[in-house]
Amino acid sequence: MTAQKEQWASRAGLVLAMAGNAVGLGNFLRFPAQAAQNGGGVFLIPYLVAFVLMGIPLLWVEWAIGRHGGQYGHHSAPGMLDRLGKSRLLKYIGVFGLFTNLTVAAYYCYIESWTLAYVFHSLKGTFRSTPPTEFFPAYLGQHAGSITSLPPEATIWFVVTLALNVWILSRGLAKGIEMAAKIGVPLLIVFGVVLVVRGLTLGTDAPGVVESPLTGLNYVWNPDLSGLKDFNVWLAAAGQIFFTLSVGMGSIHCYAAYVKKDRDIALNAASAGWMNEFVEVVIGGSLLIPIATAYLGLAAVKGATAGGSGFSMGFLTLPSLFNNWGWFAPVAGAMWFGLLFFAGITSSLAMGQPILAFLADEFGAARAKGALLFGGCTFVLGMWCVWLYPGGSFDEFDFWTGTFSLVVFALLEVIVFAWIFGMEKGWAEITRGADMKVPVVFRYVIPYVTPLFLAVVFLGALVQPEGGDWGEAVRGLLAGKGWSLSAGSVLGKLMHVGDTGGWHGPNGEVTPRMVKDLTRILLSLVFLTCGVLVYVAFRRKERRAS
Repeated sequence: MTAQKEQWASRAGLVLAMAGNAVGLGNFLRFPAQAAQNGGGVFLIPYLVAFVLMGIPLLWVEWAIGRHGGQYGHHSAPGMLDRLGKSRLLKYIGVFGLFTNLTVAAYYCYIESWTLAYVFHSLKGTFRSTPPTEFFPAYLGQHAGSITSLPPEATIWFVVTLALNVWILSRGLAKGIEMAAKIGVPLLIVFGVVLVVRGLTLGTDAPGVVESPLTGLNYVWNPDLSGLKDFNVWLAAAGQIFFTLSVGMGSIHCYAAYVKKDRDIALNAASAGWMNEFVEVVIGGSLLIPIATAYLGLAAVKGATAGGSGFSMGFLTLPSLFNNWGWFAPVAGAMWFGLLFFAGITSSLAMGQPILAFLADEFGAARAKGALLFGGCTFVLGMWCVWLYPGGSFDEFDFWTGTFSLVVFALLEVIVFAWIFGMEKGWAEITRGADMKVPVVFRYVIPYVTPLFLAVVFLGALVQPEGGDWGEAVRGLLAGKGWSLSAGSVLGKLMHVGDTGGWHGPNGEVTPRMVKDLTRILLSLVFLTCGVLVYVAFRRKERRAS
């Protein structure tokens, strides 16, 4: 069945699929650490401001672009952007909507496979005898001085996870993606609620408990008003909103393209967005850190979240802590990694659909063939992450495709929507068939405030100073000392700030710098290939039209 003939089976399925696309690993691993490190309860103020002024407007813009493009038979970003104006260049902005989905899916499926492997090992009882701090590095093939590795178990689980994604995608929109969302999203919420209740009710007299879990909850939400004066807190909040809603990828556009012309998108978009916020703020903020605090103490948790990520706690710490829960330990482990898996797979399926839609719309590829092509490309790119994970390939994929490209695409698309397509037509598209009254203020927020918000996020990422100290960086620049770039900034990465050594080691061995540069070259080639495919597809259309 081709993409043009497909539809969502139900409104609930559409909203759950969109929410599943947004709800991902960051809701449970990244958000609580970001909140704790950026003012606690006060973090919600810039967080909600960013949600209202950037998140919700972007959701409406992407739903509107998607539904509008779908009326012309386009279910992927290049064709949709092409329909927003007369310039032939617009479709090439849509290349980001192919590139980001394909490349993010490659490393995201690898993370997803870790969670599936951890479900298996939790039920098997592996972590009762083998600490995760020993298990995980060995699982990834990391050892002293390793740059390349092909770990057998990690490779097998990656192939299994990718095959599951391909199979679900091959079943179609309603029988595949929608069915997975209807199962996965409710289950992850149920698993999360069970673990939150169990974690927050741990008494200080329970075995292994050294501090009340409510102390950890207070650490996440204790308001630090000084955070409102910190530019980095606002940047972190905007970045988290951007990261958590899965905007700037092209997957929302694709899902919305299957909505009929006069069906609501305003309430659907808002519902999916608020469901994601509920899962992130209420469940995500009440799970990881409170449980860790109960068994490790707040001081240890503060050190573990100092980098603004709960990733290591989620995979290296929590599985061991569950051992204090007796017979429930393997079930709790399976629930924790099960909810991460469901959060992951509902997102990765959303990444595959735009690729299948592009192949079907522009090249007439049958769904099964498109799913296999997507699986093959994702396997090749994903194995690059598996093989060179110790050398930093995974981090390069994550930064350039999962962060930088998303911000660039979102900034460009909102400008095209508001200023080329025009807000008069854009507003009519957003509000047509709406089951809610869209506040008229957003007619002005979308063309003015949202692009400004995105531009600030982009510039902040581009020239982020060392240590995040913007005041000191400005003073240094004015004093003629130059701008102290952070190694994590866009320019810092391009200039290899903080990197030592060259492409080869003393004995000609592969170095991290070589891996980083080769990964960037690979990603550039993938982007160019996507651009060439778009060019070929539209040239074919022009020839047929003439």
